[in-house]
Amino acid sequence: QVQLVESGGGLVQPGGSLRLSCVADGSIERYAMGWFRQVPGKEHEGVACITASDVGGEYYYPFVKGRFTISRDNHKNTVSLQMNSLEPDDTAVYYCAADVEGDCTPDDIDSWGQGTQVTVSS
Repeated sequence: QVQLVESGGGLVQPGGSLRLSCVADGSIERYAMGWFRQVPGKEHEGVACITASDVGGEYYYPFVKGRFTISRDNHKNTVSLQMNSLEPDDTAVYYCAADVEGDCTPDDIDSWGQGTQVTVSS
């Protein structure tokens, strides 16, 4: 299993943008890579997933509404989430996740990062 470390969270005003990054300590070629988020008292919520290839399919949960873009660089073992038009409801801890040869189904996730806080507030 790979170890994952996220970065890029912070405080941003409504309508602003953030770019989250996740770096793995090993190859991610065999992994579908995803982003999830969680607010206190609630379960992890899926955000986006990119399948295991350089031109893999990308999947977004409906609330994203075209605002976020997930991408991966298998040479650098990284996955990123570009978030635009952020809203206060996007405030959460965002987690990077790896699912070997999968599709980011939460129960099948093999590795989770430690999370990075995103706060959207004026």
